[in-house]
Amino acid sequence: LQLNKLRCIPGDDNLQSMLVGTIMRKIKSRTWKKQRYFKLQDDCMTIWYKSKKAGNSHSTFSVSDVEAIREGHQSEVLLSIADEFPADRCFTLVFRGRRGNLDLVAESAEEAQSWIRGIRKLMENLENMGQWIGDWFRKADKNNDGRMNFRESYSLFSFFQMADRSQSGTLEDDEFVLFYKMLTQREDVLRVFQQFSLDGQTLSQSDLEDFLRDGQLEGDNVQQHAETLIQRYEPSDTAKLLNAMTFDGFLMYLGSSEGSIFNPRWREIFQDMSQPLCHYFISSSHNTYLMEDQLRGQSSVEGYIRALSRGCRCVEVDCWDGANGEPIVYHGHTFTSRILFKDVVTAVGNYAFKVSEYPVILSMENHCSVEQQRVMARHLNQILGNKLLKSTLDGKAAVGLPSPEDLKGKILLKAKKLGGLEESFSGTADDSQTGEKLTFISPVFLFPQKSKQRLSKELSDCVVYCKSVHFSNFKHSHIHSKFYEVASFTESKARRHLRDTAFQSLNLFVHHNCRQLTRVYPSGFRTDSSNFNPQEMWNAGCQIVALNFQTAGEGMDLNDGMFRQNGGCGYVLKPGFMREAEKTFDPETPQKRDGYQPVALTIQVISGQQLPKVNIKEDSIVDPLVRVEIYGVPLDQNRQETRYIDNNGFNPVWYDTLRFTVHAPELAMVRFVVEDYDKTSKNDFVGQYALPLRCMQQGRPAALLYVSVCTVALFILYK
Repeated sequence: LQLNKLRCIPGDDNLQSMLVGTIMRKIKSRTWKKQRYFKLQDDCMTIWYKSKKAGNSHSTFSVSDVEAIREGHQSEVLLSIADEFPADRCFTLVFRGRRGNLDLVAESAEEAQSWIRGIRKLMENLENMGQWIGDWFRKADKNNDGRMNFRESYSLFSFFQMADRSQSGTLEDDEFVLFYKMLTQREDVLRVFQQFSLDGQTLSQSDLEDFLRDGQLEGDNVQQHAETLIQRYEPSDTAKLLNAMTFDGFLMYLGSSEGSIFNPRWREIFQDMSQPLCHYFISSSHNTYLMEDQLRGQSSVEGYIRALSRGCRCVEVDCWDGANGEPIVYHGHTFTSRILFKDVVTAVGNYAFKVSEYPVILSMENHCSVEQQRVMARHLNQILGNKLLKSTLDGKAAVGLPSPEDLKGKILLKAKKLGGLEESFSGTADDSQTGEKLTFISPVFLFPQKSKQRLSKELSDCVVYCKSVHFSNFKHSHIHSKFYEVASFTESKARRHLRDTAFQSLNLFVHHNCRQLTRVYPSGFRTDSSNFNPQEMWNAGCQIVALNFQTAGEGMDLNDGMFRQNGGCGYVLKPGFMREAEKTFDPETPQKRDGYQPVALTIQVISGQQLPKVNIKEDSIVDPLVRVEIYGVPLDQNRQETRYIDNNGFNPVWYDTLRFTVHAPELAMVRFVVEDYDKTSKNDFVGQYALPLRCMQQGRPAALLYVSVCTVALFILYK
């Protein structure tokens, strides 16, 4: 269970004002603007709001559900009423998952700032839960007598009576500390702690050095690192003076990013960013404008904001002729809603480089007339300005793709182009040319729609390094293709190339992706906006593997895991054997490549904590199991799972060992899945965590793994 009730900080005017409550406008559209009374509840975790009119209708949300706060007109809804309410009174709460934003307008700029600062403070408190235990104690102490009686804490746990050593029916400060330790005691961690502690009570600096050297397999500067860890994580000043670490300090260290399974050094930008674009996997979105399915779902600029805020570096825009000469964006020939192209460009311009400074690719599917193409070109130039790349970097004919480092702060348009870069410099391209036949399949009208489309020179001139071209075959491409040409495949077509003639085709696909960019996107038959497994495409070196970011599941789990590394910048350098055309690599036979060196991976799942109830049945208790899945080349695809623990979601213990052999570790992803076992039906999903194998800190005798979707902590052993 989480100790998630926080005491609002005495003297914090923002939080005190939120506890009193205030009236703000909730905005849903330009015409729907309703006054609501908002109030922070006493638990300092829940915000409650209701109509100003009499009645019992009200809603609540938890601060833990808030992912971000945006100030000003930074949502589609608030932009629509920008002429009515000034930006300093407006803010947006962005929720996790598919829940829609909450757009609010305060009565004054000061009131808006009070709520913005207050909610951010509460979000910060949640991230530092341990610091607020004392405040939480005082909050539970209803009569402010410095003690907590049983009635005040009856909803907590039976540990109360065990901690009440004085048998007074109350907990005094030292007894509350004992009570807290009982709630958070980890016998599994204590076992590791005592393995390295000489006296069983503390880790001396020498003990901690042994733990780092023999357990964590750290080699350099172990002495200095041990000193740093003691000063950083040890809560006891006395222990610090003795250069020792108590169990509490050890637990805090293991719960930090330094004790995580994910090597913190790989969280920063550590890769060479000066290689050609085609040498990187690029975080990419499909149908970025959609918030839901691709038949009737809502289109919104929010899709672009959320994708770019997650580090996505390639977003898609489907453009069609709109009313009043303004191009629109939506999923053509469907019932999805429509948004203005210029609003999409504005959102991309505003959010492209907030998370990552490396280039963003605007992948355009163009169905517009020449007249509206000229409008699109004007919007791109006027809104994006110098961010839009309009010519080669040195102003001369290029011989290869530039690097992410060279293109920092630039937005590249991927679309059809009249002629090539060569013609751009010779001035021979003109707008009288007719584009190739564009063939697409609509999910509603499931038959090919062919059209001859003329391209405007203005829009064509916005395309530099990413010219969209039709792909015939690898032999033709090898002879005739240019480095700046980008071929796009549906997932099914990409698989046909992967499986055609086995080794030859696979090897040609990898070689093709050494020279130029390839985009792969979900089938048009995925009307629910589901995703395919991107790993299969990464195995062939495909860089732009576009997924529906709005749809959670295995595909996005792997995508999030892949791009956690390298500072979350959206670019991951491909392995060396996939970047050099003279090297031979076939995903079907990884053991035949030069430098083949398999990895033996052993994982021992020790325990879990605080698993939530996921079954809607009354009185249902989680029967948890953990499955470890390996994704990579076909030979590495594997999954094994622990036994399930009957009726224990509070602190299940497994100590089950799983073993894998990984033949292409440079491409392998590891995914941990927690499920609620069910004998008669499909297991319920509890949470997951995915990361690249090479990002795992080696030799962790106790690595903390926080599984997403809920707060699930797993301790694992691996080597």
